[in-house]
Amino acid sequence: MNFLQLTQRIRVPAGFLLAPVLFISAQPTYGSLIAGAFVAISGLAIRAWASGHLRKNEKLTTSGPYAHTRNPLYLGTFLLGTGVAISGGTPWFVGLFMALYLFIYVPVMFAEADTMRRLFKGEYEDYSRHVPLFLPRATAYHTPEVYPGETKDVQPEMPARNRFESALYRRHREYRAALGLIVVYVLLAAKLYLNGLR
Repeated sequence: MNFLQLTQRIRVPAGFLLAPVLFISAQPTYGSLIAGAFVAISGLAIRAWASGHLRKNEKLTTSGPYAHTRNPLYLGTFLLGTGVAISGGTPWFVGLFMALYLFIYVPVMFAEADTMRRLFKGEYEDYSRHVPLFLPRATAYHTPEVYPGETKDVQPEMPARNRFESALYRRHREYRAALGLIVVYVLLAAKLYLNGLR
């Protein structure tokens, strides 16, 4: 098993391993909960926005947040997780989460980029030249009418810039991330309350 395969396998279990560490080490305050919620909700919003545009492996998605970053779901997850870590009120855990996330997910993003190149060839080459892998660009990318090396006469039909579709959001079950965030905040708020009783 190579390093890329390892990161793909451990990315989900790593989250489950970090969760108890968060709750054991957490020393939440009202300030940390508010600051963390701001960051976490922004990540949740990016994930929701992305899920309403994504048609996985059906076509190259370049609309919505995909016009700014090739990996808006991962960016959203990073902000969501960072926000939760901030809410815990333990600075070292914030650093641990960010370091582990980038260590695991950057290789995963590169591996998925190779898959996209095989699936969408010329389309993805142009897209990847203009849209960053992770950190978003300020202006939106627009799909060209003709890709380099092709002529309009033989150009395959390109996907239109689609709008957010709530049906896609539901299909991807993205609402589960919102429910998970609510559960985490209830637990952190409970710990804050219990700490105040001591």
